[in-house]
Amino acid sequence: MPDAYIYDHVRTPRGRGKPDGSLHEVTALRLAETALRALKDRNSLDTKLVDDVVLGCVDPVGEAGGDIARAAALVADYGIHVPGVQINRFCASGLDAVNFAAAQVMSGQHDMAVGGGVESMSRIGIGASGGAWPVDPAIAIKSYFMPQGVSADLIATKYGFSRDECDAYAVESQKRAARSWEDGRFRNSVVPVRDVNGLTLLDHDEHRRPSTDMQSLGSLKPSFVQMGQMGGFDAVAIDAHPDVEAVEHVHHAGNSSGIVDGAAAVLIGSQEAGEKAGLKPRARIRAFANIGSDPALMLTGPVDVTRKVLARAGMSIGDIDLFEVNEAFAAVVLRFLQAFDVDPAKVNVNGGAIALGHPLGATGAMILGTVLDELERTGKRTALVTLCIGAGMGTATIIERV
Repeated sequence: MPDAYIYDHVRTPRGRGKPDGSLHEVTALRLAETALRALKDRNSLDTKLVDDVVLGCVDPVGEAGGDIARAAALVADYGIHVPGVQINRFCASGLDAVNFAAAQVMSGQHDMAVGGGVESMSRIGIGASGGAWPVDPAIAIKSYFMPQGVSADLIATKYGFSRDECDAYAVESQKRAARSWEDGRFRNSVVPVRDVNGLTLLDHDEHRRPSTDMQSLGSLKPSFVQMGQMGGFDAVAIDAHPDVEAVEHVHHAGNSSGIVDGAAAVLIGSQEAGEKAGLKPRARIRAFANIGSDPALMLTGPVDVTRKVLARAGMSIGDIDLFEVNEAFAAVVLRFLQAFDVDPAKVNVNGGAIALGHPLGATGAMILGTVLDELERTGKRTALVTLCIGAGMGTATIIERV
């Protein structure tokens, strides 16, 4: 079976996902085009070598609907022969898009493919694509449906994470993100988004709040109390996990992931395809996996899928030098650290979605690129990337620097 190599990756900056965000006037199509075009241009890539473009998009409706991967490939001048496909595994869509591209190469059916993702959350709101899960009793009751924030609070309660611990984690995320930008660690992977006149709209991650401290976070009220208590979802949580007497609501806007716009693209290929393109591989996809997890806890999938992917790769947790665990909520990462007793200094070294934001369909591809850059910067070898997923799932990928 051929190996799948990562040859390059790029991402846009993350813009605040609000009407006053710098990328609000930019459609998802244009965001995806920016990433795809940059990947092509900076590698002088002959797109005749590209067999497919796979993009994650969690709310593919309206202007982001249809098959945005095919549309973006055409707009980015990849040529009419390059197909595209849009996939959706909620928050892991961007990472799974990379995994799908890698699987195409590893199966020998494709030689080179692009994986990535896009989300314009300021233009297409969360949940705009609808779905049966929250509204159809046939699945909502069976899966103990509750808003993700309530599930995050359930995790914090069940595993003993206090409000102060969640806030302290969020402060550290902000500090790490600020240091990373100050040190120029994202310089080689972030490509600016420009308007039709070529003027730069945004060239940095806009959601960051470097001055965040425990005092400023302490002034924020928990975000999910009303949903939990008045909406009845605390009762659902306790029904699913009767060992929990009462849900402690500890999450708020400051220790949860930010709503942002952005896109990312990762170039994957076989060794032979890379040689044809005149490119040097940067890393090898060593293993990837998906798993279903407790739908009530919902966000503990990274723990379950990490065990699975490590077993698949014949590795132990000690074999991994760096980790990227998507910061959907502080308790998600705290649970991962607790489950594996991992040194926090190895996890989300450059900050995460709490500080930088979480453009749903793109995040997985973004953090894969971030950890590859960090492996190269530090001379380390292996990294594991994982994300929690709505309805209780997890996706993980292990890469090895070459």
